[in-house]
Amino acid sequence: MKNKARFKGILFGIIAAVAYGTNPLFSLPLYAEGLSPDSVLFYRYGIGVILLGIILLIKGESLKIQKKEILPLLIFGIIFACSSLFLYQSFLYMDAGIACTILFIYPVLVAVIMAVFFKEKASWLTYSCIILAMIGIALLYRGNGDTTLSTTGLILVALSSLCYAIYIVAVDHSRIRTMSSTKMTFWILVFGSIVFIVRTRFLSELQLVPPTFYSWVNAIGIALFPTIISLLFINISIKNIGPTFAAIFGALEPVTALIIGVFVFHEAITVRIVIGALLILIAVTLVVSGNNILAFFGKKSIKEN
Repeated sequence: MKNKARFKGILFGIIAAVAYGTNPLFSLPLYAEGLSPDSVLFYRYGIGVILLGIILLIKGESLKIQKKEILPLLIFGIIFACSSLFLYQSFLYMDAGIACTILFIYPVLVAVIMAVFFKEKASWLTYSCIILAMIGIALLYRGNGDTTLSTTGLILVALSSLCYAIYIVAVDHSRIRTMSSTKMTFWILVFGSIVFIVRTRFLSELQLVPPTFYSWVNAIGIALFPTIISLLFINISIKNIGPTFAAIFGALEPVTALIIGVFVFHEAITVRIVIGALLILIAVTLVVSGNNILAFFGKKSIKEN
């Protein structure tokens, strides 16, 4: 029974990570159709809310929230939406696979935030991983050797990662952390969609999805795979193998995005890019599994996020 639960946790963790890595697969074709990041994200959040609402109703879970939960959910929704917005805007300036790889430094940023603002002790391993991640980003910034990445794109994806790190820390230290993850995500998407409603001038500038089967597959796909499936499956994975090991499989997110970028959208791939991506993946994997590694070598465990 234990082995079955472990296998299930690993399998669902892999599926969740791969599903989240499909962001470029569905967003870039919509960009090619002329849709802006704001419009694409409105459909992602809007359709995601509908699908999650249906799931919650099927489960018989109430959508009701208390008054004291409205403000934190609103704030977290806006921060989460900003993270999505910065990432999707970065796709306009740099290859989506590289953008998703740089985004993956958010666990490192979480460790930094916890150390700076919450005085949580960080080990030599954390500091080493920060340096390793920065080297990886520097290698990616050099691009294919002839040109560097767009500075604007790099800043945007860095802001996306920072917003997501802030979101994770804020939720973990809030009163709503005990709310079911599916219900919380539903309201995060509801309040987050306000950002895109405002940015499209209350939908007056919302670009409609072209009335073709392919376009609507992408619109529904971007809400279903990197949002709904990723969310539900990662929750199942965490319950079976714990958050640390579930997070390790998150390394497949940027790998999936890179593969999609190269083989579907013919984005450039070089030895420098591969090495840079590997350094980031190694740094993040060591950060999220740091306690286990220290314990393995018989050293005192240091609490890290």
